[in-house]
Amino acid sequence: MQTELSQTLGIEHAVFGFTPFPAVAAAISRAGGFGVLGAVRYTDPEELTRDLDWIEAHVDGMPYGLDVVMPAKKVEGVTEADVEAMIPEGHRQFVRDTLTKHGVPELAEGESAGWRITGWMEQVARSQLEVAFDYPIRLLANALGSPPADVIARAHDRDVLVAALAGSARHARKHRDAGIDIVVAQGYEAGGHTGEIASMVLTPEVVDAVAPMPVLAAGGIGSGQQVAAALTLGAQGVWLGSIWLTTTEADLHSPALTRKLLAAGSGDTVRSRALTGKPARQLRTEWTDAWDDPAGPGTLPMPLQGLLVAEAVSRIQKYEVDPLLGTPVGQIVGRMNSERSVQAVFDDLTRGFEQAVDRVNRIAGRSGQS
Repeated sequence: MQTELSQTLGIEHAVFGFTPFPAVAAAISRAGGFGVLGAVRYTDPEELTRDLDWIEAHVDGMPYGLDVVMPAKKVEGVTEADVEAMIPEGHRQFVRDTLTKHGVPELAEGESAGWRITGWMEQVARSQLEVAFDYPIRLLANALGSPPADVIARAHDRDVLVAALAGSARHARKHRDAGIDIVVAQGYEAGGHTGEIASMVLTPEVVDAVAPMPVLAAGGIGSGQQVAAALTLGAQGVWLGSIWLTTTEADLHSPALTRKLLAAGSGDTVRSRALTGKPARQLRTEWTDAWDDPAGPGTLPMPLQGLLVAEAVSRIQKYEVDPLLGTPVGQIVGRMNSERSVQAVFDDLTRGFEQAVDRVNRIAGRSGQS
């Protein structure tokens, strides 16, 4: 699965794997792909340093990258406490009532929420970059569009390629004009924050909009046949996230959540604002249903919603409260029906890719003879 972009980066397969787990990122790179560590949860620079040290020691010299959540426009002087103060009491009460209804225990005294959407904030993201640029990362991806111009310039000074996710051709053109190197065309089927356009439509639109800039296809991809389809649509690689959640290297800290993922079908996800305030595809649960219910207070805009539900999500995950337990995941969850190693996923991808290419070659051959 070679393309011009994969050759530029020195990887065997044009498969870019986004993951919050260092062990998965390293395994993706060792398997011949390109591991990308999600940084949004790293509010402590020392923790990010520790995990990048670990990746460096386990990646066998293969390239890898980092994904941040960084707004293009800087907001001066806003602290987390300032944002917390904007959350209405009625919404806080709704959270308390929902947790009480399902018997969710409190966290232990002095225990803080382990899940915080604070990586979106300017100062947090920049602290992550201060750490990351001390490592030989080859790619910096941003999940909130183009990063600030000074960040792009700093990355380029270090020979680091910059990628940004786009949900439309219009977004992709903005990325190109901002000096981005790679556009990730993320379709409606994807897990996490995603737009309204399906991958089959979005990928060729973005390819045409920014040509000859390389484009990665994302959203609903988890088989070699889909990789082949993405490349025939003009992409120079694929960006996979959800498929790694049920790998043996992943560390969800929740056997119950793993079981739910393995049992879910492709129709068991929903785009909901319940997690962050922006539409994000995730497992449909009684938690998402409660927030999407017109009788409820409705979700708050990002980042208020993420801060509002941070402790609640930590409690739900810690105590594995099954009706409420969920995670961001794409529609490809319907194919994630067994725990496999990252290498086994790559074996399946390459096998399926070869079968798809052979099938197309046979069709082309018959067409040529008629």
